[in-house]
This record gives sequence, structure tokens and C-alpha cells, in this order.
Amino acid sequence: MIKNSALLFFLSLAIVSCKKADEIGPIPEIEFISVTPQNVQEYTDSLVFTIKYRDGDGDLGENDPDAENFFLADSRNNVIYKFRIPQLAPDNSSIIIEGNLNVTLANTAIVDGSSSQTFSYSIYVKDRAGNQSNTVVTSPVTVTQ
Repeated sequence: MIKNSALLFFLSLAIVSCKKADEIGPIPEIEFISVTPQNVQEYTDSLVFTIKYRDGDGDLGENDPDAENFFLADSRNNVIYKFRIPQLAPDNSSIIIEGNLNVTLANTAIVDGSSSQTFSYSIYVKDRAGNQSNTVVTSPVTVTQ
């Protein structure tokens, strides 16, 4: 009796805790992968940010060249750099999409008058429905003169 009750309990627990791998809502999710290089020269070197994205209804990205849907916030001064993610799935497709995105920031500068500065960026994205993803923070970047 106890053996059957224990088996039934663990079976019930397993069923309740199962979640299909493909179950994801319409709000995009992102994960920070990398920023390279991590040491740059002021006004000279570009930074490349790589994130992993996943969107449950496929409406991440935009065909409009004036759209802004990738946001990169500088932790030193809260300046937000805006970029466009090209449309990743056809209109009205409502499919799960996932992959990696690379965004390049042409250069950066020291903002406190020192000869070297270490800081990070925060990143989030928005889909065509206006849903904002979670925010991720990059690893530190050091800029030197």
C-alpha cells in the first residue's frame, strides 16, 4: 500500500512538473552570450554584442527600416542606443523562433575624464506587438584612451 502510494505520488509530481520544451509565451526572452572585444580603444574599436533570443509567436523583428526594437543601455550614463532587428518570421505566422543576434556598436568613449573606464550595458528587445523582453546585463567592457 505504501509502495503504491509513493509511486502514485512521484508519478503525479512528474506529470505536474513536466513542461513541453516548446511552451513559450508571446513575450520574447533573451540571454546574454557575449560582448567582444572586452577591451577597446576609445573612438576606435567596435563592440559586438551577441544575445540568444526566443519568441513564442514569431513577431520579433521588423521590416520597417526606421523601426527600433533592440535597445542597448550604457550603465554609466543611461544613454540608450537603438537598433533594428530585421523581421525573423513571416507576418501572421505565429511560430516559435529562436537563434542568436549580433549587434555592433561602432565605438565608445570614456565619459568620466579618466584614462580608462570599465562598465557594462543592459540589453532588451521589443516585438511587433510591443512586448518587451527581459533585460540582460553584459559582462564588463573596458575602454582606454
